[in-house]
Amino acid sequence: MKKLVPFAIFAILLSSLCAFAQTPQYDVLIRNGRVVDGSGNPWFYADLGIVGDRIAFIGHADPDVTAKRTIDAKGLIVAPGFIDMLGQSETSVLIDKTVYSKLAQGVTTEVTGEGESIAPQNEFTINEGKDFLDHFKLKVDWRTLAEYFDRLEKQGSGVNIATYVGATQVREVVLGKENRPPTDEELKQMVEYVEDAMYDGALGLSTSLIYAPANYAGTEELIALAKAASKHGGIYASHIRNEGDTEMQALDEAFRIGREANLPVEIWHFKASGRQNWGKMRDAIAKIEAARAAGLDVTADQYPYVASATSLGATIPPRFHAGGQEQSSNACRIPRCASRSATS
Repeated sequence: MKKLVPFAIFAILLSSLCAFAQTPQYDVLIRNGRVVDGSGNPWFYADLGIVGDRIAFIGHADPDVTAKRTIDAKGLIVAPGFIDMLGQSETSVLIDKTVYSKLAQGVTTEVTGEGESIAPQNEFTINEGKDFLDHFKLKVDWRTLAEYFDRLEKQGSGVNIATYVGATQVREVVLGKENRPPTDEELKQMVEYVEDAMYDGALGLSTSLIYAPANYAGTEELIALAKAASKHGGIYASHIRNEGDTEMQALDEAFRIGREANLPVEIWHFKASGRQNWGKMRDAIAKIEAARAAGLDVTADQYPYVASATSLGATIPPRFHAGGQEQSSNACRIPRCASRSATS
């Protein structure tokens, strides 16, 4: 075997170094962007190097840094994906997995489950949504949250989906839409449903107490369910029972649930509804700050638009929703109920 002369060794080393230098250092290099990193600090100019699905570099990259793809973000903002703290895409993502309307806004994670949630399911809850399901040819082939996540993982999703387990959902599974307190045995079943969902990955318990049948639930019932979520590290998130004339009492109820169940509280779409209540936000904010000062972990969020909108059914007094859609339609014709809602 011939010995390599020093020049040959040098040539091999040089060739290896050149090959290494030509290998892109990043899969994606984003240059010249204004970075808003979510920490609360002001934006700053920086370049970002991405390898696989991880940010490997933040700073000022040398001009000779290479990448498979380089993006010039001059004049643009570079930010982590936004988290929608209360979305409604848990079913929509099964119809159109791209969820383009969210991605176009920069939302990459959505938290769902406002009182009603994607699971648990039974024949009653499925039948209540039959018109919607039939229209979009969607089959509910899951009963538990774990089964829903399995389906979502198999089909894919354009955004990450997280969810609460809804107090309304477990109430409907056990009681349907009956306007009455649960028996001890029924409450036990509801607690078990909450615990099962927490094991399956729910973030906590949610309520939407301004709507029927959610507002059929008493505070003690909600405390029992919240305790089940608390045992597994969950939080309590609520569309509180009133956002207008009796908002202060509704906040007190949310605080009580948090204290007695020993879990954090999130107040959804915090506002003072109705012209007669405009200007009361200072008092409501002061009430939350006082609860925080007293040791309760409570926060609130708002949606970023000035108008509000909800379903037509929300204008119908809660008593007419009892029993479900079929009974409601028999007991209440829309013009008659809508006229009563103004005074109910």
